[in-house]
Amino acid sequence: MRLILVPMAVASLLIGCNGHKNKKEGDSTSKSEDAISYTDEALMDSVQYQTFNYFWEGAEPVSGLARERFHMDNEYPNHDKDIITTGGSGFGLMAILVGVERKFITREQALERYEKIVDFLEKADRFHGAWPHWLLPSGKVTPFSPKDNGGDLVETAFLVQGLLTVKEYFKDGNEREQKLAQKIQELWEGVEWDWYTKGGEDVLYWHWSPEYGWEMNFPVGGYNECLIMYVLAAASPTHSINKSVYEKGWALDGAIAKDTTYYGLETELNHFEHDDAPVGPLFWAHYSYLGLDPKGLTDQFGDYWKLNTNHAMIHYKYAVDNPDGYEGYGEDCWGLTSSYSIKGYAGHRPGEDLGVISPTAALSSMPYTPKESTQFLRYMYTRQDSLIGKYGPYDAFSLEKDWYLPRYLAIDQGPIPVMIENHRSGLLWKLFMANEEVKNGLTKLGFDSPYLKNDD
Repeated sequence: MRLILVPMAVASLLIGCNGHKNKKEGDSTSKSEDAISYTDEALMDSVQYQTFNYFWEGAEPVSGLARERFHMDNEYPNHDKDIITTGGSGFGLMAILVGVERKFITREQALERYEKIVDFLEKADRFHGAWPHWLLPSGKVTPFSPKDNGGDLVETAFLVQGLLTVKEYFKDGNEREQKLAQKIQELWEGVEWDWYTKGGEDVLYWHWSPEYGWEMNFPVGGYNECLIMYVLAAASPTHSINKSVYEKGWALDGAIAKDTTYYGLETELNHFEHDDAPVGPLFWAHYSYLGLDPKGLTDQFGDYWKLNTNHAMIHYKYAVDNPDGYEGYGEDCWGLTSSYSIKGYAGHRPGEDLGVISPTAALSSMPYTPKESTQFLRYMYTRQDSLIGKYGPYDAFSLEKDWYLPRYLAIDQGPIPVMIENHRSGLLWKLFMANEEVKNGLTKLGFDSPYLKNDD
């Protein structure tokens, strides 16, 4: 029944708002009947169903992978809608598992889609085992930027995080499911993480191109969204990195631990190597942690649950404080991250605030700030429902500028169903953290986690 009831619930949530409602208008009537009639569970079901469907019904049809973007207005200023994003596809792989567990689709439907995806990835362009940021439906690379036409190790890490989670879900299943798991293992083993140390340096590089080599010159130091790349690079059974690459490259010889305090909360790690800004955009608390469970996760540099919880709560407190006086900001409307913006695309965060709220920021923070994120969810679906479309909340909006576009980005929609599910059941965390090679990688880098203590 849920497959029917969830879309009906979504439809009923969307009825009755033809114009753009702002917070000021909503305040005049206090809480509407809708705001109190829908349970938290029904609201979470609805947003999970819609955002899952971006990766199911909205997928690129040839590959089954995620489109980089989907514009409901059918206007694509830069690229057409069939550009495939590898990192966003990794998020989508996990979102499809949410769809199975929430009974939006069957296990057999998911298996068929995963087989299509894996067959495509086996044949798609790879560069020392790493997939590019963007692929065409032909499987050929298309440049993300002029010199970015080769391997993208960060996007590959996001893709592999999703693949390994799928592998854990199916590895003990029937013969067909076990075959899928084995194919995923072969893809994982093919990624040459150590190649991306550029000849043995103690750091991982983001890009390599057969045409431009290392010219993009982007060594990845923390803290940002890329922790999962270092964990997987250490975990690789075939092309593993040394611990020194993590300690000297990612952790900057310990400088990553030089935190600060903002809105009364410790940032736990130094968010910016070359900047005094206290915190980054909120996607940093999401991308690496779709599978990597931060609960109880610590190493010599920090406590990752504290890191992410404080990061999200700082964004919330910042919106409540609202130092720039933007329309709508407050307890119900908060969350800054990289997303579409009034002029193109922007990395919104405290200190770089354009008055633009990105729904993925608060919604994907649900495990860290359940009360505050649920307030935002209820606000969106009962008081700002003109900002919600077929695949969930639109990518970004500004009540200050009375602006939004009916457009979606895979990397913003994907974390929503996954992180809400981690809040509700821990599904994706349990699967990914069950992988023995991942646990080996965490141990190698000196991490401690409850998942590493259950192997007696």
